[in-house]
Amino acid sequence: MTEHSPTAALKKMRAASLVGGGEKRVAAQHAKGKLTARERVELLVDEGSFVEIDRFVTHGCTDFGMQDNKILGDGVVTGHARVNGRPIYLFSQDFTVFGGSLSEAHANKICKVMDQALKVGVPLIGLCDSGGARIQEGVESLGGYAEIFWRNTQASGVIPQISVIMGPCAGGAVYSPAITDFVSMVDGSSYMHITGPDVVKSVTHEEVTSEDLGGSGVHASKSGVAHFTSTDDRSALAHTRALLSYLPLNNAEGAPRIACEDPADRCDEELDALVPTDPQKPYDMHEVIRRVVDVDSFFEVHADYAMNILVGFARLDGRVIGVVANQPAVLAGCLDISASIKGARFIRFCDSFNIPIVTFEDVPGFLPGTDQEYGGIILHGAKLLYAYCEATVPKLTVITRKAYGGAYDVMGSKHIRADLNVAWPGAMIAVMGAAGAAKIIHRAEIQSAKDPVATEAAKTAEYDETFNNPYKAAARGFIDDVIEARTTRPTLIRALDLLATKHENRPTRKHGNIPL
Repeated sequence: MTEHSPTAALKKMRAASLVGGGEKRVAAQHAKGKLTARERVELLVDEGSFVEIDRFVTHGCTDFGMQDNKILGDGVVTGHARVNGRPIYLFSQDFTVFGGSLSEAHANKICKVMDQALKVGVPLIGLCDSGGARIQEGVESLGGYAEIFWRNTQASGVIPQISVIMGPCAGGAVYSPAITDFVSMVDGSSYMHITGPDVVKSVTHEEVTSEDLGGSGVHASKSGVAHFTSTDDRSALAHTRALLSYLPLNNAEGAPRIACEDPADRCDEELDALVPTDPQKPYDMHEVIRRVVDVDSFFEVHADYAMNILVGFARLDGRVIGVVANQPAVLAGCLDISASIKGARFIRFCDSFNIPIVTFEDVPGFLPGTDQEYGGIILHGAKLLYAYCEATVPKLTVITRKAYGGAYDVMGSKHIRADLNVAWPGAMIAVMGAAGAAKIIHRAEIQSAKDPVATEAAKTAEYDETFNNPYKAAARGFIDDVIEARTTRPTLIRALDLLATKHENRPTRKHGNIPL
């Protein structure tokens, strides 16, 4: 092979494509504690499985001297690979090349793998590290973003889409991750915001940093934009690999089932005493979930946002489920605006991708107050209700303690077509708590009594004994069974086995109109 042979030229071009923005810029990336685009790909995918696409693409800009500044790949690495032995398509933006800025060519590369992922029916993973639109190209860059947004929307509910924010993501660039199913961020090195600190200062006179404006902590706990956070690039990529293990390739398949050594008939006696006898005393619903699902299988989503409701993936006898649970340890498990949005989004994902929904319910109602009412709790609470009603996957509900008022209806009740509804013996299913109900029903009698306090206490006890139990609902068939808490795991597994062939027809329509 001569120095000037076609094969030699190919090898030279391939070597050039691996350099990115050059050694100095790679060193600067490393100095920030960040990996390069290619290093990230290597960590995400199975060893030796990555096949690159469009490594020789360059931009077509001829303004501002850009025709003399072309780098192979144009700031994004694209291709397909395998994760846990299963296929994916991916793109990884390279901040060492033009700051990872999006040009028309850069966008076209991303669009190509998006089209292929949808055509093949496999997940799409985006590793985002970009300074935004390439200013030298103007509207071509903006058009590229819109082309990506359109494809995100077409792929929604068809293939899983995951965005891992590993650097800046600002302006129009934020909307692609927002459309995708899951957003992961890296502490200290990633941020997302529509307008930067300088613009904020000029318009509102607020002094704020990029971290305070759109860092991982802000989006994980306040805005809810980020589902996951990680301490560094490596842990973020490992976390993404773990997430993919719970997801199907597309909406025509089921999630992967794995061999399970945790016995399907395992009972846990500790569950019988886990819920306090005092209905006002909190407990941690994480502990209930942990004792019911396969050992070490709960993969929480949105852990730092709206912590009064828990959502995440788990396995029962090796089968993937989506878990939705009230958290009595936070706001007594009340539903509020943020919890409703969080739950609705997760339920709709599970329904899109054939993942059964298991609900653990302990809810005293919707959170009262002017902040909630003015903020639209009616509208936002209806999102959660709509999501449960809309879902056609197997739906199983376990009432562990309180199920009061409209929140009882919302949280996977029989009335909105849950397939299995069971309650623990101490469950309290009623319009409201006994004390409040007694005050309303017997107001006149209490007020006119010689001893109002004693009369109120007696009427409260009477209501509590008559209504605050699971048997009134069971007598009407609204609860399929009252079970010992220890038997929850085998009860759910048997139901999931039976419901594996569930099929439910709904009215023909273009799409529903969820209360946004």
